[in-house]
This record gives sequence, C-alpha cells and structure tokens, in this order.
Amino acid sequence: MSHEETARSETPDSPLNRLRSFEVCAGGGGLALGLERAGFDPVLLVDNRTIACETLRVNRPGWKVLVGDLLDFAPEEHREVYDVDLLAAGLPRVKATAAINRDRGSDREIEVLKATIMLVHGVQPRALLIENVPALVTKDAYAPVREFIAEELTHLGYRHEWFVVNAADHRVPQDRDQGVLVAFKGDAMDGFRVPPRVVEPPITVGAALGASMAARGWPQAEEWAAQADRVAPTLVGGSWDRGGPDLGPTGSKRAWARMGVDGATVADEVPGPDFHWDPELGRAGMMALTVEQAARLQGFPSDWRFVGGKTARYRQVGHASPPPVAHALGLAVRAALTA
Repeated sequence: MSHEETARSETPDSPLNRLRSFEVCAGGGGLALGLERAGFDPVLLVDNRTIACETLRVNRPGWKVLVGDLLDFAPEEHREVYDVDLLAAGLPRVKATAAINRDRGSDREIEVLKATIMLVHGVQPRALLIENVPALVTKDAYAPVREFIAEELTHLGYRHEWFVVNAADHRVPQDRDQGVLVAFKGDAMDGFRVPPRVVEPPITVGAALGASMAARGWPQAEEWAAQADRVAPTLVGGSWDRGGPDLGPTGSKRAWARMGVDGATVADEVPGPDFHWDPELGRAGMMALTVEQAARLQGFPSDWRFVGGKTARYRQVGHASPPPVAHALGLAVRAALTA
C-alpha cells in the first residue's frame, strides 16, 4: 500500500473508509453527530418522538430517519440495517427498581434496553454501542440486567465490556458520567481500548459561555465568566410528560447558584445591557441559561439546530449524549473494527 493509500485509510472522512451504522433511540442527534465525525454514516436512525426526528432531518437532510417505537421495530422491513458495522443506542435512563424486577416486564426503560439487545439477533452488527446511566455499569441493583445482556451476547458470539466515561475528560464543559457497553462479534474485542481522557484542563462554564453571555451587550459578562471557573453539573432533561425546563434537581440548582446562575428555569435570550447581576438578591439577581447555551455545555456545535418550543428543545439537549464523547467512543470502536 502506498503512503497516500495508507493516509486515506486512516482518515475517517475518506470515502473509502466510512463505516455504516444503525441507531435506535437517536434523540436530538448527539450520539449520531459524534459517530459521524468518527467515520460512521447512519443507514437509518429511529426515535419514537416526532420532534426529535424533525431535529435530525433539519440538520442532516440526507439521513434516513424513522419515527417509530423500538418495541415494534421489525428489521426485516428495513433490510438496510442488516450486517451494519455498528448498532448504536443512547437509551432512556433505566431505574434500579426496574433492574431488580426485570422479569416483570413492566418498566419501559428496561424493555427498551432488552429490545436493543434482542435486535442484535436480527441485525447482526459487527459492533454494538449502548450509552446509559453509570449505575448500570457499577451498581449491584443492575446485576440481573447485566447478566441477561451477557447471556444473550455470548450466545450470539459477541464479547463485551462495560465502563464509565466522564464527559469533562473529553473536552465537554460538564461533569457528566456515562455508562457504556461495547460488544464485538468475533475477536474484534481484542483491538478495543477505552478512550483515554484528554490530558488538558477541563473547559469551564465561563470559558464555554462567556462570549455568548456578552452577545447582547451585557457589561458584566466578563466578570461573570471569570467566577464561573468550573465545569457544569450534569444537565438533566427532565420528564417529557410534565413540568417546564430547568437545569436539574436541587443539588444541581445549588451548584448553578454558586456560579450566579438561576438553574430553576431556562431563558429565552441572554442578558441585555440593562441587566444587573447580583446573586445576593437570589433568583432576581441571577440570569438563566438559554437552550443554545445548554447545548454548548453538552458539546454541540453552534450550527446544530433543535426543533420545537423552548421546553421541547431543552428536553432534547438535556437527554442527549454529548457529541465529543460519542466521537471518542466512535473512534475507539472504529479502530477495533479496522485493526
């Protein structure tokens, strides 16, 4: 192989070296975007929420996107998914009580997780990548689920590994642990390495959002950014069925308050020139983040658009997999597949 051919084979963007993926529970596109950067082109993306599918179509008109329930998905009706290089899923967050009682079949999150594993039977991907809560990897309450997955994957000839990654270790300005499962058919598992953390100081909230805070002429933007000198707490999307947008539970709101941010709501726009920032006044003296700023804290590029009203857009952002983490995972999976 010539030097030029070698260089092209090592570049994910090379047309000769793109791999095929199939993604379920695709959401607002964080996992798909990161995998695209790592050299995976989706043959199909599936999500049960119309608004999320609209977001995917707006940003990538060339992607084939299907609105559908994973529990009803029939691979034989979408033959393009057969034998893809990667089956990927950013699944709804499972709960420990459901893990303990997995045989009851009453918890949707567990059913979706099990359906993804069973999908391997029909699709037969070369690799599997699932992202979920870190407790799924580390807690005894989830042992029955891990045992079920191990039995199914071993039966199908796959070897697998569980691990936890933190988004802040991959240039995402957020303290966000993610539980990850990877599996490979045959011996490709031998070539897989968990993505190493980036050996650089983490990106702080102030560094990530300082410029956007000043966009409407707020004179205290630089002062605010200087004291927002840490990564963000984990963004939580919240329930699709109730409530408005906020930045997470009580502990997260307190962490935001220490940076002078009102975490109990999401703003329509960044502060203007007349806003007086004084956290000692409580919420009245603190500004809230916009959906676009929350997306930046998840590692989305500024040109990625989320469709819908403010609450629907924030839900998509908060539930997403950070694209830089997906990129790192995708590169690691790709390296194992092409070794």
